[in-house]
Amino acid sequence: MITLFGQTFAWNDPEALILGAVAIILLALLILILRAAGRSATMAEPLMREMSWLSSRVQQLGDGQERLAGGLHHVSETQAVSQTAMLQVMEQRLAEVQRAMGESLHGSSTRTARSLGELQQRLETIDKAQANIEKLSGNVLSLQDILSNKQTRGAFGEIQLHDIVQKALPKDAYTMQATLSNGKRADCLIHLPNPPGPIVIDAKFPLEAYEAIRRADTPRGVVEAAQQMRTAVRAHIRAIAERYIVEGETADGALMFLPSEAVYAELHANFPEVVREGFAVKVWIVSPTTCMATLNTMRAVLKDARMREQAGAIRKELALLYADVDRLGTRVESLDRHFGQAAKDIEDIKVSSEKAGKRARRLDNFDFEEIAPDAVAPMIGPQAAE
Repeated sequence: MITLFGQTFAWNDPEALILGAVAIILLALLILILRAAGRSATMAEPLMREMSWLSSRVQQLGDGQERLAGGLHHVSETQAVSQTAMLQVMEQRLAEVQRAMGESLHGSSTRTARSLGELQQRLETIDKAQANIEKLSGNVLSLQDILSNKQTRGAFGEIQLHDIVQKALPKDAYTMQATLSNGKRADCLIHLPNPPGPIVIDAKFPLEAYEAIRRADTPRGVVEAAQQMRTAVRAHIRAIAERYIVEGETADGALMFLPSEAVYAELHANFPEVVREGFAVKVWIVSPTTCMATLNTMRAVLKDARMREQAGAIRKELALLYADVDRLGTRVESLDRHFGQAAKDIEDIKVSSEKAGKRARRLDNFDFEEIAPDAVAPMIGPQAAE
């Protein structure tokens, strides 16, 4: 009888045989499995070591990750603090920039307002200037109307001559519209001493001839205008030489006053022969500028002549001045003697004051032994007065 798996079988029982065979097979498989397990264990040892190493590396990686996480946290906190500080600085800078921009805009607005005010003032000035220009243009038109007439043009030259002479000479040195012995009336007579004697200044204004030269635009027109200028100026020179140079009464020359610098410049630049003709008959052409210079020279001549006339009076005044200076020197010497005597008296007073002080100090100290000998001495000699 055989017992398998808790059951009892007979030896010749087929089931018992099958079960025995199965048991044997299972046992063989178990042995094989155990051997395979042994070999697997032997082969798994390196794998286990690798797994252990991997586990330690994983642990190290975990620790590193934790440290990295801590560093990243610290970095994030530091970055947050830096960002906060940076934001504060940026906000501060932005506030400063805004303040500066505000101040700049305020200053710009102030300057702009000031500039607009100045511009307004300048515009007002320009408006006034425009009004003056318009008024002046009207005056220019009036001046053109005046100069278009010979009589009014002559009056214009006389007025300008009178203004120049009035500024250059004293009132008693000239006469306007003076009548000469030949009955001719001169625009101005300067009372110069002999020589050269009184000299006449007569105003002439050849405006038509000058305007003809300005308007000439053809060679023939230029020649005709130049001839007209020569004729007009020569006529004026001859008239002055014949009328206002009187022998024994006036100087041997006269001045022709041109009230225009342009006409004077044109005459000297392009008509020198006419100027020389005036020199030949002793008629000198002057403009407002050269007339002022000539009159200043005449004023110096008048001053010198008057000084010569007053030479006697000046010598008399100098003699009186010398006597006054001599008298002043005598009085200064007398005053110096008085000062010397006063200084001597002051020195004597100082000596007496010192002696009186000494005696007072002795009396204060009851030093009668020193006083006794001195009490008799002042009774003799000049010291008694001291």
